[in-house]
Amino acid sequence: MDLATLTHSMYVAVGAPVAGSASPSGLGSAVEHLPGRVSVTVLAVCPKAPPGAQVPTDTITGYVLWGVGILFVVGIIIAIGAIIVGRVFAMPHASKVGVISVVVVFLAAIGYLVLPSMLSGLLGNGCI
Repeated sequence: MDLATLTHSMYVAVGAPVAGSASPSGLGSAVEHLPGRVSVTVLAVCPKAPPGAQVPTDTITGYVLWGVGILFVVGIIIAIGAIIVGRVFAMPHASKVGVISVVVVFLAAIGYLVLPSMLSGLLGNGCI
């Protein structure tokens, strides 16, 4: 069911009017005297980009995606280089840092693939 057509209905409780009581709005206590249903329609508010903003947004998103992909590749190259340099020059700490770097880059890549789908699952389609 779409949020725009979702209708919540609640029944208004009818109470006996109290003598001499008036509502602060000056309209009387009409709600207390009218048994029935009050229907509230919940409208979906879906944000939309202003006209002409979609193309620059897509361009910036593309640059960010390519930049992150390049950083993953650079991180793997540096990590492999650290492992090789650590083995060649007998520097065990450099080798350990290289291995840890490879693991961190792969975990970051997995997070990069998993987190957007988790966020879209939690937030839905963006409509309030």
